[in-house]
Amino acid sequence: MARIVVIGAGTGAMAAAARLAVAGHRVAVFERGATHGGAMRRFARDGFAFDSGPGPALLHLPAVLRDLFVKTGREPLESCVELSQVDPASRHHFADGTAVSLPNASRAGVIEALDGALGDGSGERWSAFVNRAREAWDATRRPLLEEPLWPDWRVLGRDPYPAVRRRGLFGRGKGPTTATLAEVARRELADPRLVALLESHALAYGFDPRAVPASAAVLPYMEQTFGSWYPRGGMRALADALFARCTARKVEFTFGAEVTRIVEKDGRAAGIELADGTLTDADVVIAGVSPGRLAELLRDGLPWGADDVRADPVREARAPGRLTVALALDGPRPQGTAHRTVVHAADRAAELTAVFGDGNSAAPQGPDLRPTVTVLRPDDPTTRPDDAHEAVTLTATVPAPEGPPEASLASPAAAFEALAERMTESAEVAVPGLRERLLWREVLPPAADEPVPGPALAGAGGRYLRPGNRTRIPGLYAVGGGSHPGGGPAHAGMSGAIVAGLIVNGDDWRGSS
Repeated sequence: MARIVVIGAGTGAMAAAARLAVAGHRVAVFERGATHGGAMRRFARDGFAFDSGPGPALLHLPAVLRDLFVKTGREPLESCVELSQVDPASRHHFADGTAVSLPNASRAGVIEALDGALGDGSGERWSAFVNRAREAWDATRRPLLEEPLWPDWRVLGRDPYPAVRRRGLFGRGKGPTTATLAEVARRELADPRLVALLESHALAYGFDPRAVPASAAVLPYMEQTFGSWYPRGGMRALADALFARCTARKVEFTFGAEVTRIVEKDGRAAGIELADGTLTDADVVIAGVSPGRLAELLRDGLPWGADDVRADPVREARAPGRLTVALALDGPRPQGTAHRTVVHAADRAAELTAVFGDGNSAAPQGPDLRPTVTVLRPDDPTTRPDDAHEAVTLTATVPAPEGPPEASLASPAAAFEALAERMTESAEVAVPGLRERLLWREVLPPAADEPVPGPALAGAGGRYLRPGNRTRIPGLYAVGGGSHPGGGPAHAGMSGAIVAGLIVNGDDWRGSS
């Protein structure tokens, strides 16, 4: 039985902790915050409750968490959390005034809906694109979701999307391809509304469609194929259920415990030191923190070598965040309301430049940013004081907090307040009578150290991969959204599974079959 210390209580960290505790190890988690859950937070006021933080609003790969709960106890996930498929999966309002509702996990239904709203042939064009995305998914599912990062990770730097693949599974010998998601969208979808539909998936994960490789096509493929699922109580309910599973398996949690140093002895990780000077010995240390934060805890900085996928703390700091606006409304949620509505930006180019820069500078541009807004209206009694009220959440991908969108205003708080007002204006198309119903609005800005968590992607020479879960320091592993295979509850859950597999089975473990 090994003594294992876990730094952080996010999804990936808790997933690893639960699996390792079941394997017979003594696991202790140290979290500097007051609670568990990492990016899956909950804001409550006056009987209203809203998901907050940079994490996604819906679950798209429930099988990952189902496997976690099956492997760590007798109760399956659905016995701990009430999951339901949302239908429609999403409603989209485009800049030209057209709108479409897309059914959940129904290829034929999506084709029919797009043809009816956008014109004959639109559905088939989208379906043909999703079929090509499936090839990219099939080629990368195991190495980018189920297995430790390959030692020969550079092969994953070649884009598997079939429209740009050159030769072999990943185009071996031909060098990395350069097609971006935006280029694929323009060439294969043509209709600006279909382009906006595709690019909204990239934006939701903090990716710039102009730069992200074509393999990002797997993002809408995952959603359309595996469905969109909502847990009663919001995404935070998943974190609560995982925390309960950990405590049931005797994982020890200490909150308000900031780790300031990873102790190294005889060339390996040997424990941690807390801010108050307390030392805790360990046989294994698992770091569920960002790569930049991990570097601060180590004597020699980043624990990956020159031949590994290297984290870029500067790029990490410049990554966009997610602005959340909580709206408390008077009056009941109308029957038949879509759970999720995406109101697309009127000016795509201006939005991308404002959020990601113009390609020549990393500094955000455009003080009048009017972003794509996601409007969340769950039919969930736990989100409202009673059925005579409704909780509505608005989210948007915005520039990093270091570069607020209103440079002329006095403070970042004022900048985000102004942006929240514009988001509220955009949301009125999805929520008729919004202004008349509004009781109050709370603006929840993104934290400077919490970029939107995106999954690892193949292509672009490996720039969208995450550092491996193994490190060059024996006994030290990395877990969670900042490491392989990236962010989001499903990917973080697989990160925990991979780390547990490496510890239980040895560093030569290649993943479950």
